[in-house]
Amino acid sequence: MNKIRSVCVYCGSSTGKGGAYLEAGHVLGRSLAKSGLRLVYGGGTKGVMGAVCEGVLRAGGKVSGIIPRFLLNKETTEPALSRLDELVITENMHERKHLMFEKSDAFVALPGGIGTVEEIIEIMTWAQLGHHRKPIVFANINGFWNPMLALLKHMTDEGFIHTAEKVKPLVVEDAERIVAAILVAGSADGAPTEGMSSVIENL
Repeated sequence: MNKIRSVCVYCGSSTGKGGAYLEAGHVLGRSLAKSGLRLVYGGGTKGVMGAVCEGVLRAGGKVSGIIPRFLLNKETTEPALSRLDELVITENMHERKHLMFEKSDAFVALPGGIGTVEEIIEIMTWAQLGHHRKPIVFANINGFWNPMLALLKHMTDEGFIHTAEKVKPLVVEDAERIVAAILVAGSADGAPTEGMSSVIENL
């Protein structure tokens, strides 16, 4: 029996260059909804973040938005937030991240900026410390995460990641395959599927 019921998506509140990142957000959102998985995300309605939310809502899925009070007027609007079936307003970023972790059974990093990097790395750190064993996916759209993956491999090669067996994020190149990868990782066998690979060969 699969344990995945909700998926946290970290991504940018900007659109990025070109339309590939926005399209990936829409595709992932639709895929989550069609699989009956709840989206847990940062509550913004702009950029890639907004695209994921829109994809879920248009496909009839459920969305939990968690946003700090000070970002309400920067990353979203009140009318847009009224479309979510669950909205949590926190007092700070720390509370937001903790709630996102608690409400989620898996984590996906779509392309984004510094905040996205910080969030997914924190989740990987918690896995390394044994705090959780929830699936972690890098959505490597157009090779966006290649520099990050190279850095992680370099850290391993240089002896700075000593508990690599606890950090097994996956790399998925195609947004349409992300949900399938998560469901397999969350199942009992955890066998890889086509389009899904370990983030670093040596991890």
